[in-house]
Amino acid sequence: MAEQKKMVEAITPMEEDFAKWYTDIVKKAELMDYSSVRGCMVIEPYGYAIWENIRDNLDKRFKELGHVNVSMPMFIPESLLQKEKDHVEGFAPEVAWVTHGGTEELQERLCVRPTSETLFCDHYSRIVHSWRDLPKLYNQWCSVVRWEKTTRPFLRSVEFHWQEGHTLHETAEEARAETEQMLKVYADFCENDLAIPVAKGCKTDKEKFAGAEATYTIEAMMHDGKALQAGTSHYFGDGFAKAFDITFQDRENKPQHPHQTSWGMSTRIIGGIIMTHGDNNGLVLPPAVAPIQVVILPIAMHKEGVLEKATELKERLKKSFRVHLDDSEQSPGWKFAQYEMKGVPLRLEIGPKDIEKGQCVLVRRHDREKVFVPLENLEAAITEQLEEVRRGIYERALERRESMTYTAKTMDELKEIAENKPGFIKAMWCGDTACEEKLKEVAGVSSRCMPFEQEEITDTCVCCGKKAKAMVYWGKAY
Repeated sequence: MAEQKKMVEAITPMEEDFAKWYTDIVKKAELMDYSSVRGCMVIEPYGYAIWENIRDNLDKRFKELGHVNVSMPMFIPESLLQKEKDHVEGFAPEVAWVTHGGTEELQERLCVRPTSETLFCDHYSRIVHSWRDLPKLYNQWCSVVRWEKTTRPFLRSVEFHWQEGHTLHETAEEARAETEQMLKVYADFCENDLAIPVAKGCKTDKEKFAGAEATYTIEAMMHDGKALQAGTSHYFGDGFAKAFDITFQDRENKPQHPHQTSWGMSTRIIGGIIMTHGDNNGLVLPPAVAPIQVVILPIAMHKEGVLEKATELKERLKKSFRVHLDDSEQSPGWKFAQYEMKGVPLRLEIGPKDIEKGQCVLVRRHDREKVFVPLENLEAAITEQLEEVRRGIYERALERRESMTYTAKTMDELKEIAENKPGFIKAMWCGDTACEEKLKEVAGVSSRCMPFEQEEITDTCVCCGKKAKAMVYWGKAY
């Protein structure tokens, strides 16, 4: 690997102040700007282009599985929200209320949607009558509002963009299969397209979604060892259906309640990309979602034929890749630093000597490795190098996660690790919420997930010493 020299002095080193490093990147890479509304952000064009690529990728995956997009209102009447007690209690502290329309006080308060389960249930109660109407495989792309006390760009904001899938099924088995299938979609997207390794598992009852029977999650580890909940999928059983009186005639002409799921991924995954792959020179973007996959930089642009050749390459390559040609008067060094800051996966340099030799230079963002490529083989070489970037950043993130995952057999071990070694801690748990709360109080860690691939570290709970029921990933989280 080429020596990593710090080229952008304006970024605070992550080793010095991780929070400041993160803020520097989101601002200097022009991903977002602060707005005049507390906790809300302006997602700038470059940041929104990343979200568009995430959205388009996921949307294609959803549609291939038979899901269709719908649009629900952004307001929920209070009486509708109150129909599902556990759900309401779970979101009550985060709800924003509309009390007036113009100068008139509303007869009933309207909630600005924090999530849309109740809206979908209300709709389903009117359109589902028979087993022939099922399944309903709906998804919505929208923004939601949660009145967070502490906010950070992308990671936690009062308003954020996401997709929320809401499906209705004839049987519990079908709904559970849907819940698990969609978690696999998220995991595959994160690992193969975003190059982010994730731990897949089930949330504890304490951490599951309000109103759900089971919540499945993918948990990613950031540079600083903290966990990020990257996507969740929830199985509701028929609880919401009963609360909203959703019934259908089954195949034996008997009334039944359908079984329901919901699942979502939001713009917080952009924060996950930054904190998994970024370095002290700026963003490192996975090729699948990078707004610019290849930036073309003409070297000695004033020399005859250089800009023409660069323009020719742009026209040729834009048929296969997202390409940008920088023909500005800035120096090559400035451009190198600028596109490193923006995380562009590949830099293509072309100058007079390259043109003479019928070649160009490709430079990978994540390790600065240079490859000299004959122009006739350019498309194949770029495809190969983009895959090298994806594989390289995935392996680097996986190696970091493995090196920062620890095992604890006793409470003392867990406390010592939590205090001195950021990362995930694998430890056994009895299933009692009291022990979960004690670990939070004593060691400052929360349960991240009970992984599907279980290990038996010991046969007793790390907290109380009683018989263990599951191995849990514990850690500090965003």
